Amino acid sequence: MPKLLLKPKKGQGRVISVTPKSAKWKYVGHDVWKLAPGKVAKGLETGRETCIVFISGKGEVKIGGQSFGLIGERMSVFEGKPWSVYVPPGLRWSVTAATDCVINICTAPAKGKREPFVIPPDSLSIETRGAGSNTRHVCNILPEQDRRAESLLVVEVITPNGCTSSYPSHKHDRNNLPHESLLEETYYHRLNPPQGFAFQRVYTDDRKLDEAMAVEDGDVVLVPKGYHPCAAIHGYDLYYLNVMAGPVRTWKFHNAKEHAWLLKK
Repeated sequence: MPKLLLKPKKGQGRVISVTPKSAKWKYVGHDVWKLAPGKVAKGLETGRETCIVFISGKGEVKIGGQSFGLIGERMSVFEGKPWSVYVPPGLRWSVTAATDCVINICTAPAKGKREPFVIPPDSLSIETRGAGSNTRHVCNILPEQDRRAESLLVVEVITPNGCTSSYPSHKHDRNNLPHESLLEETYYHRLNPPQGFAFQRVYTDDRKLDEAMAVEDGDVVLVPKGYHPCAAIHGYDLYYLNVMAGPVRTWKFHNAKEHAWLLKK
């Protein structure tokens, strides 16, 4: 089992890299790039589709040599909805930063039957889930209902300070449809203010996997299997970007039995 908590490298460039090989799984790839103005991130995936999520800042996007213009708007994940761009397999992409810029590169297997497209923030809605101290605000970037992607499911969530999220504990690690789907998952965390921290636990019913982690601004957590709740501590709002993929592009989860009573409240 690989280390589940990944810390970003210092400086600029690709500060976190998750590949199926490094994660010892089959589907999800997730890179984090931090760029100064004028710096370039680029890539080319064969047999894999890509979603470029502008976490903060602006940059010119090129796909297959074609410019898609200046993409991005918010300067913080806590300032509104994201701009994103979908890239099918086999097309080279690049982002040239116009401002300080953080982008997440989300990848998963695909056959290349789609065209590139931009996902503007005004096409996205924000859904509030839960109530009280289990409130969170969800923005689906590439949801299951968007058939333009082949494998990727991409969503971002803001959990207000003092609240829990991805809770009551649920999992999606068995190919047992229609009850549960097998999806690998990553969490990219940000905190507001950035010096804060939050908690995430990844665990299975038999506790053969059971890791509780203090996550800080810019960390990535791998969820190869099991339950994966988060908790934002008092005074610090928690943002995370989820990337999911598996053999079937659907999100069907199983709630932990011991916590199911919370759903009836």
